Amino acid sequence: MADVNRQFLLKSRPVGRIRESDFEYREQPVPVPGAGQVLVRNIYLSLDPAMRGWMNPGQSYIPPVAIGDVMRGITVGRVAASNHPGFAEGDIASGLLGWQDYGVAEAKHLEKVSHGLPMTASLSVLGLTGRTAYFGLLDIGKPEKGETVVVSGAAGAVGSVVGQIARLKGCRVVGIAGSRDKCAWLTGKLGFDAAVDYKTGDLERDLGEHCPNGVDVFYDNVGGETLDTVLRLINTGARIVICGAISAYNATEPVPGPYNLRMLLVKRARMEGFIIFDYRDRYAEATAQLAQWVEEGKITYAEDVVDGLEQAPKVINRLFDGANTGKLIIRISDEP
Repeated sequence: MADVNRQFLLKSRPVGRIRESDFEYREQPVPVPGAGQVLVRNIYLSLDPAMRGWMNPGQSYIPPVAIGDVMRGITVGRVAASNHPGFAEGDIASGLLGWQDYGVAEAKHLEKVSHGLPMTASLSVLGLTGRTAYFGLLDIGKPEKGETVVVSGAAGAVGSVVGQIARLKGCRVVGIAGSRDKCAWLTGKLGFDAAVDYKTGDLERDLGEHCPNGVDVFYDNVGGETLDTVLRLINTGARIVICGAISAYNATEPVPGPYNLRMLLVKRARMEGFIIFDYRDRYAEATAQLAQWVEEGKITYAEDVVDGLEQAPKVINRLFDGANTGKLIIRISDEP
């Protein structure tokens, strides 16, 4: 075990785009777990759009990261020491252990990883990413066979899984993404029925062409003008799932739209947000089903893995620039 624990702390709250200078690098002794605690050597770190919100002050579904604290992040790694009977040295565990080499947590806040897929899957298709797609679509979107499902941020970690689950449920699936290559990946590799590049052409016209029967379910990861556009196309009884609003995360002024909320009234539709942590008691259900679909070849997932903890402050903006496809992950150390 190493003698030094490298860490990145939140130094300042970003204004607009995240800057490398918003973080501070520090080296500390490797922590010692107390009674009932587990020490994990982090191997992979998940980078998520939600981190931008965690850096902001004010009320949210989870307290903001305090200035001077280790930046919050979900990791998966190897148990280095344990003072709890539920974990043994060498086990693989995942938890909210932060941007650092080693993290200590109460055993109740960790998950033991036992699936047969690569370790990184615990942060992508079998982790909060896949679970967010699973519960958001099935519990809130409630897609039915033959309906049309539209997904924004469709080439991202969550959106790409949402579309594939919708296809498994017999729906017509249309993705919204930010490049021709991403759209080609969605239709060619993942089986989406169609994909629209929002950076070219006319989004409303293109969606109308690919959704001739309107939109029954909209799984939204973007918000803003994209949400506003889709609202004009929804059917009576449509369900709009609010998973994220990444178009506004770095905004320093209010983002335009949506203006068409009246369509919720006209179409007797429902728009609902959710937080994945509310489904904690059902995580095992989602993980088991997603693992089965992956093993059967019914779901494909993509990961963008970057080497080096020191890269985290540099590459996190890929999430907001649309520069990644699938799940963005930092490799902190080598696998055992």
